[in-house]
Amino acid sequence: MQQGKGVERRAVLKAAGASLAVTGLGATATACGGGSGSGDGTVTIRYAWWGAEDRARRINKTIDLFEKKHPKIKVKTDFQPYTDFWKKFNTQASGGNPPDVFQNAVGFLRKYDAKNVLLDLHEQVKAGHLRMEGFRAGLEKFGEIDGKLLGVPVGSNSMALVIDKPVYARAGISPEMGWTWDDFDEAMARVRDRTGRAGDSGMYGVMYLYDLYLRQNGKAFFTEDGLGFTEGDLTRWWTKAEKGVRSGLFADPKKVAQIKPKSALSAELAGSEFTWDNFTVRYTSEGRSEYGLAPIPTTDGKRTGQYLGSLMLSASKRTQHPVEVAKFIDFMVHDPEVATIMGYDRGVPATTAQYEAYRPTDPVNKAIAAYEESLVKAGVLEPITPHPNGADICEAAFLRIGEELGLGKRSVGEAVEQFFNESKTALSS
Repeated sequence: MQQGKGVERRAVLKAAGASLAVTGLGATATACGGGSGSGDGTVTIRYAWWGAEDRARRINKTIDLFEKKHPKIKVKTDFQPYTDFWKKFNTQASGGNPPDVFQNAVGFLRKYDAKNVLLDLHEQVKAGHLRMEGFRAGLEKFGEIDGKLLGVPVGSNSMALVIDKPVYARAGISPEMGWTWDDFDEAMARVRDRTGRAGDSGMYGVMYLYDLYLRQNGKAFFTEDGLGFTEGDLTRWWTKAEKGVRSGLFADPKKVAQIKPKSALSAELAGSEFTWDNFTVRYTSEGRSEYGLAPIPTTDGKRTGQYLGSLMLSASKRTQHPVEVAKFIDFMVHDPEVATIMGYDRGVPATTAQYEAYRPTDPVNKAIAAYEESLVKAGVLEPITPHPNGADICEAAFLRIGEELGLGKRSVGEAVEQFFNESKTALSS
């Protein structure tokens, strides 16, 4: 995802956001119900997303291309860092004035569907304005919730272990598909003992990793309407994480906090870090080493619990221009030229047409594509975990409380109690 997200979420929650605006981006329209129309038949729709400035530059290029091919549809844009995006979106949605089309993630679908914000795009599919064929690996189902099509995937990613390749080589570790958590623990000790670096950046706050571990054991982080694990389950997970910090298997959380927004992996505090596969690009830009993707450890040597996550495009139920919005979404997920502009910024392209249009030549993005292809070939991918209304609040709480545990601000028992208290409130609202 994560997805994801979706889709980026862990890194963005852990890091300071990028600047609030990009030169040349227009302000959002203020008319209630979304975009506007003009006397010559030209329609203006509003499009909002989150991300860094490079994403904004790429998206603006795709919008220029869309407007060139659809001269009667104009697009006003709004760009924010992740946390600021959702603050503004909440305000707009509460006021009945959300953007016509916007970037979305699976953790928010039920939340905003319950608030009557999201447009069911099935009618636009039936009318022929939006195509839902040609998606990779079953991704066309990713945005379907309770029989409604509430989001259309733009890219895919999956959880991975990003490693410092020279560090792993010095430690004599070559992870292979099917390695176990015991193998992982042994590898972390070898990294610590042979390289003088912590084995990993720390597992305590990574909700999506814990979800995979639960799925390997017949559970999941979420069910359709609540949490899918017990306080005892989380106590065991966080107890292991706490012991890992004390033994030096995981990086010192205080040092990790000091070097933010840089990651512990790229800052050479740890030899690996669990995150989404397309984040390898981030480590390459931040660090001085060579980074690679290793498989997720397993419980039984077979099941990883993995699924493909994705960022999505969703539409407002209040839009006055559902046809134009559907055409815009269709263009953004199917047009081959969009893929050559966006690359893997939002994950590996979700549709076959875009996937084939952009074949990366750099080693990092080639490795990301190869990793996802290996997951499909190995047959380990499963349906995504449900994300009930309130999942986004639970995710943020898991990250925050997990980091407080790592920093020694809470005991394991206190951390578990606090998380379940906050989650109970979030999931009952």
